[in-house]
Amino acid sequence: MADRLERLESAIDDAVNAAPEQLRAVIEALQALRGIAQVSAVTIVAEVGTLSRFARPRQLMGYSGAVASEDTSGERTRRGGITKTGNAHLRRIVIEAAWAYQHRPSIGRALRQRQTIVTPEVKELAWKAQHRLHARYRHLTAKGKCRLEVVTAVSRELLGFIWAIGVQVETQTRRQPSAAA
Repeated sequence: MADRLERLESAIDDAVNAAPEQLRAVIEALQALRGIAQVSAVTIVAEVGTLSRFARPRQLMGYSGAVASEDTSGERTRRGGITKTGNAHLRRIVIEAAWAYQHRPSIGRALRQRQTIVTPEVKELAWKAQHRLHARYRHLTAKGKCRLEVVTAVSRELLGFIWAIGVQVETQTRRQPSAAA
């Protein structure tokens, strides 16, 4: 089993190295977020593609199906659970990553190492994400919400940070070739 895991991780490394520069940059930048390592970052990029194709973070949240369902008639509006009509694989990966935000903001050794190759702007966004998402987790659990609902809400906001980092990195990598020419 360990050999199989090693082969799969090696295949993922090869695929990342063969990917276009813009996708590689986004994969590296997403790893600056807590709870998102290489496999998660590759999965997010593979499922979404170019993050800048979404004009706003809410569109990415809707694409994942992590938005509340709504039943509206006349002046009555009722909101329910998440729609689950989007990309289930993306939603699962982001919910898995959101569990990391139940812990106080900190930068461990592995996260610090992943952040060495990203820009200061990306590090700042990742740090802001840790504080905001942990505060959101604590606030919702203090209100008595179920932990699964809380993590789903945190994952929805995490998608917003993923969008912000992805769009920032994509625009930077688009500018680099023209600056070198």
